[in-house]
Amino acid sequence: MTDNKMNDAYYAALQQLQSVDFSLVELNLYLDTHPEDNQAMRQYNELRTQRQMIVQNFENQFGPLTNFGDTTSTQLWNVGPWPWQV
Repeated sequence: MTDNKMNDAYYAALQQLQSVDFSLVELNLYLDTHPEDNQAMRQYNELRTQRQMIVQNFENQFGPLTNFGDTTSTQLWNVGPWPWQV
């Protein structure tokens, strides 16, 4: 994969993760005040599962998302950029 295609894939995957994270935070806040909303809870759980898959795919392709031991990546630690550097 060329550098441009790699960068495009990296940013697309990171944007997908950020979109799901945003939705999860919003649903979390909503569920704090509407815990009886079963549809929102189902959506939250579906997005949580989707996030786990996105993280695993991202880390397999690009390396760890975090630096504190919660990763499924087998990539080297010195491969960048780190997500918080972009």
